[in-house]
Amino acid sequence: MRDTAVVLQVAIPFVWFGLVAGISFLEAPLKFRAPGITIPLGLGIGRLVFRAVNRLEVVLAAVLLVALALHTPTAPAWGVTAAVLGVLAVQLAVLRPALDRRAEQIIAGNPPPPSHRHVAYIVLEAVKVILLPILGVLLAQVLL
Repeated sequence: MRDTAVVLQVAIPFVWFGLVAGISFLEAPLKFRAPGITIPLGLGIGRLVFRAVNRLEVVLAAVLLVALALHTPTAPAWGVTAAVLGVLAVQLAVLRPALDRRAEQIIAGNPPPPSHRHVAYIVLEAVKVILLPILGVLLAQVLL
C-alpha cells in the first residue's frame, strides 16, 4: 500500500498540472478563435469544460490527500499541498459561482459590468501551474 501511495503522490501533481495547463492555457483561449464560435457559444462550452475539470480536480485532490495520509510527506510538501488546495477552494467557492452567473448573463444577452474575477481566476490557475510541479518534485524526493 505504501508504494501505491508514493506513486500516487508523485503522479497526481503532474497529471493535475497537465490538466490545468492544457485546459486553462490552451483550450480556453483557443476555442474563441475557432470559426463560427461566438462569445455566448464559447462561454457555454467553457462552463461545461470547467465544470468537468473542477470536478476532476476535486477527485485528484481527494486521492492525493488519501495518498498523503497513507505515507506522510515532508513539511514543505504539506505546505505546498495546502497552498494548492487553498487556491482550488477559492476558485470553486468564490470565483466559479460568480463567473458562472456572469457567463449566464452574457449568454442571455445581458452583459454585466466589467469584473476582475476572470483575471483573478487566471492568476490562480497560473499559481496552480507553478505549485503543482513543485509539489510533484517535493513528493518525488522520497524516491531518490
